[in-house]
Amino acid sequence: MPPSGLAIILGAGPNTGTGVARILSHPSYGNLAVAVLARRHESLSSIKENLKESSPGSVVESFSTDTNPANLQKAFSAIRTHNAFKDLKLKVAVYSIKHSSKKPFMTETYEDFTSSLETYVGGAMAFSQEVLKLFFEHHGESPLAETNGTKKGTLIFTGTLGSLRANSEFGAYGAGRAGVRQLAQSLAREMSAKGIHVVHTIANGSIQDADGGDQKTGKKMSADAVGKTYLWLSQQEPELWTLELDMRPAQEKF
Repeated sequence: MPPSGLAIILGAGPNTGTGVARILSHPSYGNLAVAVLARRHESLSSIKENLKESSPGSVVESFSTDTNPANLQKAFSAIRTHNAFKDLKLKVAVYSIKHSSKKPFMTETYEDFTSSLETYVGGAMAFSQEVLKLFFEHHGESPLAETNGTKKGTLIFTGTLGSLRANSEFGAYGAGRAGVRQLAQSLAREMSAKGIHVVHTIANGSIQDADGGDQKTGKKMSADAVGKTYLWLSQQEPELWTLELDMRPAQEKF
């Protein structure tokens, strides 16, 4: 069965990114062609090899990029012209890059602090603009009121508990995570009536690309479970859209 649309994932790591790509691409689940984006060629090669076995028959292509706007523009240009995605319309985009910074505040530097924000928050802004351009390019710019409620697609940001509260020595991390959460809220308010569903998730707990004892007993989340949740979010129709979703394994303290 040919893919029913296109998904783009920035942050193709060995856990969350792999699970989301597997579920979105699997013919029995999302059945979407998936473009996975990451900085490291090794990560991209690893995820493609993994999905060859765990998502047989799927269409997955990889593109190397960081969150620099110029590099993201090049990656999206390559996606637009890739033969594997010919005639496919964008349905889902996921921003799920790793972002960590821990440092005593009095040893923090202005350069490091603002660099962290530029990479993570600036990256979210640049990625969102490229995604929105593609949504409008593929689906037109008419609002829901003029399309009988036709949804253009879903943009998902993977956040953490740091977007709600920051621990000691996590100033830059907390500022970045909170910044992307606020960006998602603003985009949701601006883009919902235009047919674009924007979601911010809060991953509270460890995510592993595994289905072992820790997952079965609720100690850790499985990456596939996150992927299934993201697929469900992308399938929501305009009568009910989730803006923010808290995700945690059953035994995580909160």
